[in-house]
Amino acid sequence: MGQPTRRGFLAGSTALPLATAAGSTEADTLASVVRDLDHYLGFGNKQSGGEGDIACGHWLADELERAGFIVEKPAISVPWFVPRDCAIVTGGARAALWPQPIVVPTPAGGLSGPLVRIDGAGRAEGPLDGAIALVDLPYGRWSSAFAKPVRGPIDAAFSAGARAAVVVTNGPTGQVIALNADGREPMFPGPVGLLAPANSAPFLSAAMSHAQATVTLGGEGGRRAAFNVIGRIERGKRRWVVVSTPRSGWFGCAGERGGGIAAWLDLARRAPTMLPDHNLAFLCNSGHEYENLGAEESLKAAAPKPGETHFWLHLGANLAARDWHEGLFGLAPLAGTDSQRYLVVSPPLLPAARRMFAGLAGLECPYRSDKLAAGELSAIIAAGYSPVAGVFGLHRFHHVEGDDARCIDPANVAATTAAFRKLLAEAART
Repeated sequence: MGQPTRRGFLAGSTALPLATAAGSTEADTLASVVRDLDHYLGFGNKQSGGEGDIACGHWLADELERAGFIVEKPAISVPWFVPRDCAIVTGGARAALWPQPIVVPTPAGGLSGPLVRIDGAGRAEGPLDGAIALVDLPYGRWSSAFAKPVRGPIDAAFSAGARAAVVVTNGPTGQVIALNADGREPMFPGPVGLLAPANSAPFLSAAMSHAQATVTLGGEGGRRAAFNVIGRIERGKRRWVVVSTPRSGWFGCAGERGGGIAAWLDLARRAPTMLPDHNLAFLCNSGHEYENLGAEESLKAAAPKPGETHFWLHLGANLAARDWHEGLFGLAPLAGTDSQRYLVVSPPLLPAARRMFAGLAGLECPYRSDKLAAGELSAIIAAGYSPVAGVFGLHRFHHVEGDDARCIDPANVAATTAAFRKLLAEAART
C-alpha cells in the first residue's frame, strides 16, 4: 500500500456544491466534506507556523468570511526546528531520530556513551551516568511527552547523569510517533530523540552489552509567528455559542485533524441560519502540538466570557478516523470508524447525546464532562465554560507521518458531522 499525502476523494470535487444553507441535503453535506478534506490534505505538513499551517489558516479565514463572519487572525509565537543531522549510531547500525521539541541540540560531533535500555516500567538496565538512555516505551497510541510513562523515565535518566535520551515510540504503525511538548521552554535538560520501533532492533541488541552509541541532533530552530483564526457574528444577543477546533499538527493530520476541520466548516456555514438567537464565535487554533498553546491564547484573549456563553462545542482529534485491522499481517484498512474516540458532554446533555450518536462507534457511549476530558476541552472546562461538548481520541496513525488520505473516509465524517449538527441545535435550544 502506498503512502499518499492527498487524494481527490471524488473526481472533480472542485465542482461539487457547498453546503451553505440549513436545508441542504445530506448528499450536499457529503459533497462539502469531500471538498474540504481534499483541500485540507492539500496543504501538506501542518506544523505550527509552517507553510502548510499558514496557508490552511488563511483558507479557513476566507471560508468564515464567505459565511458572514467578521474574522481576526491574532498572532501567536511558536517554536520551530528544521533537522539537518539527527541520528543514532552504534557499530554498523544507524537510524534517523525525530528531535523532540523544544529541541536541545547536541554538539556538532554528537554525544557518545554506553547505550543503556530503560524498560517499559521505567527500570534502567545499567548505570546511567554518562550513558545514552534508550527508553523503550510500552506499546500504546502515544500523543504527548507529558504522559507519565514518557516523561518520568526521561527525567529520571537525566537526573542519573545520562548525556542524551532516545525514546522508542512503540505503537501500531512501527513509525515514529511525534510527541506534543511544552511550547515555551525545553522540557528536558539534554537532547532527546524519538526512534521508530521498526528501526529499533539493532539498538536494543546493542544496549544488552552497553555498546557505545553516538546521538546527534543538529539543525536550525527558534521561534516564529503563527496565528489563530477567530470568526464572530455579533447580533447583540444575550448569549454566545462557540465552536472550536485545532488545525495544526506534526504531519499531514488527515485522520487527526481533517474530520474536525470539515465538521467545523459545515457548522460555520450553517450556524448563521440555524442559530438566529445567538451570537456566534468560531475559533480555529494553531499551536496545538505545543500542549494547546494556541487554544490557551484564545481562551485568554479572544473567547467570549464563560458567563456570556450559552454553549461551547469543541471538535478535537479523531472525529471520524478510519479503523484498521491490526495484527497478523500488519495494518489493513476497514470501512468503519476507529472507536477510540470519546464524546464528552455536560450531564444535562447526556440523554440527547446518547440518542443522536447511537450507532456511531465510540461516540454512542458519551461521558460526563465532570468525569472525563482531555486536551483543549480540559482547558475549556477548567476556564468555567458550561454546558460543553467535545470529541477527542487517538487513532492508529495519530501523530505519525503516515496519517494521510487513507486514514479518513468522507462518508464517516459526514455522518458524524450530522450528529454534531443535531447536538449543537439541541444545546442552543436548552
